[in-house]
Amino acid sequence: MPISATAPLAEIPSAGKCDPWVLRRQGTDPSAFAQEESLFAVANGALGVRGGLEEGGNHSQRSFIAGIWERSPIHYHERFSGFARHTDTRVPVADGTAIRLRLGDTLVDLSQGQWLDFTRELDMRRGVFRRTLRWRSASGQTLDIIAERLAALDEPGLLAMRYQVISVDYQGPITLESSIDAGKAPVEQGDDPRIGAQIEGGLHLVDAHADERSAWVMQRTTHSDISLVCAQRHRVIEGDLAIGACKSTPRGVVQVFSGTLAPGQGVSIEKNVGYAWTDPGHGSAAERLHALAEAVLDRAGAMGFPALLVQQTGTLERFWNEVDLGCDDALVEQSLRFNLFHLYQSSGRDSSGSTAAKGLTGEGYEGHYFWDTEVFMLPALAPVAPEIARNMLAYRYRTLDRARAHAREMDHASGALYAWRTISGDECSSYFPSGSAQYHINAAVAWAVRHYWDVSGDDGFMLDEGAEILFETARVWRDVGHFSDRHDGAFCIHEVTGPDEYSALVNNNFYTNRMAQRHLADAAGTARWMAQAHPERFDALAARLCLTDFEVAQWRQAAAMMYLPTDAALDIYPQDDGFLDKPRLPANFQDHTNKQPLLLRLHPLTIYRYQVCKQADALLALMLAGEHVGVAAKRRNFDYYEGVTVHDSTLSASTFAVMAAEVGHADKAYDYFLDTLRVDLDDLHGNAAHGVHMAAMAGSQLALTWGFGGLRVRHGKPWLAPQLPKAWNYYRFGLHWQGCHLRVEVDATGVLYTLTRGEHLAFAHGGVPQTLQAGQSVRLALPALPAPAPALARPLKAVIFDLDGVIADTAVVHDAAWKRLAGEIGVSFGEGMGERLKGVDRMGSLDILLENAGRAFSMEEKFALAERKNDYYKAQVQVMGPHDLLPGARQAIEAARRQGLKVGLASASRNAPLLLDRLGIAKLFDHVVDAGLIGHSKPHPEIFLSAANALGVDPQECLGVEDAAAGIASILAAGMAAVGIGQPHVLADAHVVLSSVAELDLSFIKHIRREESATSASPAI
Repeated sequence: MPISATAPLAEIPSAGKCDPWVLRRQGTDPSAFAQEESLFAVANGALGVRGGLEEGGNHSQRSFIAGIWERSPIHYHERFSGFARHTDTRVPVADGTAIRLRLGDTLVDLSQGQWLDFTRELDMRRGVFRRTLRWRSASGQTLDIIAERLAALDEPGLLAMRYQVISVDYQGPITLESSIDAGKAPVEQGDDPRIGAQIEGGLHLVDAHADERSAWVMQRTTHSDISLVCAQRHRVIEGDLAIGACKSTPRGVVQVFSGTLAPGQGVSIEKNVGYAWTDPGHGSAAERLHALAEAVLDRAGAMGFPALLVQQTGTLERFWNEVDLGCDDALVEQSLRFNLFHLYQSSGRDSSGSTAAKGLTGEGYEGHYFWDTEVFMLPALAPVAPEIARNMLAYRYRTLDRARAHAREMDHASGALYAWRTISGDECSSYFPSGSAQYHINAAVAWAVRHYWDVSGDDGFMLDEGAEILFETARVWRDVGHFSDRHDGAFCIHEVTGPDEYSALVNNNFYTNRMAQRHLADAAGTARWMAQAHPERFDALAARLCLTDFEVAQWRQAAAMMYLPTDAALDIYPQDDGFLDKPRLPANFQDHTNKQPLLLRLHPLTIYRYQVCKQADALLALMLAGEHVGVAAKRRNFDYYEGVTVHDSTLSASTFAVMAAEVGHADKAYDYFLDTLRVDLDDLHGNAAHGVHMAAMAGSQLALTWGFGGLRVRHGKPWLAPQLPKAWNYYRFGLHWQGCHLRVEVDATGVLYTLTRGEHLAFAHGGVPQTLQAGQSVRLALPALPAPAPALARPLKAVIFDLDGVIADTAVVHDAAWKRLAGEIGVSFGEGMGERLKGVDRMGSLDILLENAGRAFSMEEKFALAERKNDYYKAQVQVMGPHDLLPGARQAIEAARRQGLKVGLASASRNAPLLLDRLGIAKLFDHVVDAGLIGHSKPHPEIFLSAANALGVDPQECLGVEDAAAGIASILAAGMAAVGIGQPHVLADAHVVLSSVAELDLSFIKHIRREESATSASPAI
């Protein structure tokens, strides 16, 4: 029964040296400054300012305004119909952070002195960047410099600063030269397509003025026709500073303040920088910009920095109250807050823009908006800042006419197709295979529309904007898809690219098909709801769009008949029609020594020829729209696709974290969570200097709430199934749901749900409906976690054994043979090599052995070496006999046969038949599969699937017994239950781990069952 409670479930232990509210860095390595400028950037949804030093020397210091971009033509040697004709690039605007210092006549150059103490802090409770520096000049003069800045969340065009210099031992004149720099040029395009652009035109200085009261610059773009005014004012708050020279320069304007310093004394000023700008196409209508910028400065000056900071703190307090975040690991909590803070401050506050891939923190991806705004950022923000989520969708509605125009460019007679990457709404991708071909952008926007509606209950949005987006974008699917006679009338979608950009222009991309199915069903359902609940509004919209009942019926039919096959051999969803036919990426193409993705090292066609994923694709569909897929099926897909995903995209880790948590891979879930949590803080992809990764930051919140919290939306209500990571004792998060606020607290004793705001809320815990009234709490036990490996879906009919390490210890024989070969060719056979070779076939083992060889070997040489090793091995096998069986091995095989089970062998050794004969147990096996009968080695599931097929049993009726991690992965990917023989930490994914095969008790294991609902048991969606 619900009980009245408002206090947290448990007190969070002291954070110690790690303050979960303040990111603090003290590094002085200039090579790391560009990354730290991204980390310490401040923004307010319209304005973003990187965290560079006021005193200069920051080559990557920039300021950005979301609405200021330039349009440049895209040049092709061969242009075809529908190709994007221009790109939009967000350009750096006038930067008002600079305050240069002079001691006497000497300009302070921080790089020429000694940094005695330096700290940067991002205070996420107050929304302010603060840095302190104790600096000693080459001549021995010591200063303390304290600088603070904030981008006012309640004033889109305001950057407020407070700057103080204190003398430690210097006495004499001091000068502060405060400037606006209008000469910051965009980064030019180089070899990395993720940063830089070829801009024609740009943002130019057209006018400037400086006097004692204020100074300003005006800038204007060439092609997008946007004008900007940036103005600054100051207030002296400490010391005897007096304003002196005020002048314009070729790069902007400068106002100079002069005074004197003595040891122990300081000077301090407040500097406010105000911006005003026009909409695109209205650059000539700039008359009011001066007045608007001055009005921003008037309001800021009337308040002063302390009051602005109080206001900023109050705005953030309301946000953090909704987030309601807590974790007993202070570093994790700090990292989560940091990510959410950046996402919140970089997201647009109106319909003029959305949230760019790098937010407002850098020039990466030219400031473009992509699909990840709707798929990762919006679901992270909707339950904590629903007004921002609505603004994201309002931007999509505002650019709906541009999406209609893009659909016509792509030869669609009706409907709307959102641009893959854009600012204005027009397509900006010049490479259509991984740009315009990503039609799933429409499904992403549609999914976000429905998700926001579920979370907010905002019927007004759906009536005013959401329904029109759903209907217009749904129309395109009927153009790109068709009902295929070759697939029994199923609805197929051809020549598209899914989220995995390492496979382009494919047929029936699973993610695209599944999300299109959801899109079509939601569009049809919304039409039905609107026609019943608001018939006049629906009739008016249908008339305006020429939408007919027949078209809506076609949407329903296409959704019902969507082609979503499973692979018969692997029992997984193929990523597309041809993906599983490709070979896996060769080891020599995989480079783990640096952070360069494949796209920077290989031609796209080379990548397309292999079975390799840049990021989660099919798994993302199971995360966003997998409610009718059982846990075991999801696990099989996870186990398979994990093995072919290189995670070159920062979007990938969060999806793997969520899905790993759902399918019972708890340790993997936490590892992937840490990857998405720390992607920028630890610069895991080597490009945080270009700006932080907004979708990955959002992904850490999804990994927390969707992954560990088990949050999903079912029937418009939150369904939760929290679990507690082993690394934590306690965590907490909040959900803003249809006007209510639900606090979710998790510890080892269970889950405490508290309705902190609202009259009542219905939700589900572990699938069981719950209802809370105002102020009530309910404490519930943690839901049972999925088994770490698939148990049996059906009665056990067969046991498939590995050979080496399970039945006989031939590993020492193999090791001796490999070690002898290694010595003969001069290759190291180091500690741990034997463990790496376990379960790997002969050629695969040879490739591992030759990894550190001093030269490349031809295939002829490799075959000769493999045969030489095999000869050494066979010579040893000839002297083996029944006495070499491992204890209990024969008894375990015979016990299986006595219970009427079929018995198979799946061995990576081509000599398995010979060895079984020498051991005297060949007749105990109904079928033997060795490396000579398969095309893929473990961890590929082929060897176990082949054995099951030969035995005439379903894989879900089989138990696999293995001693190697690669073998356990192979069993799991085949959809079988797995028993590991060996060390639990090595075989952690096995369903059961035994120290030896002698402990195998089939009378117990025979009754293992997978408990799933009837709908879950079927892999069909």
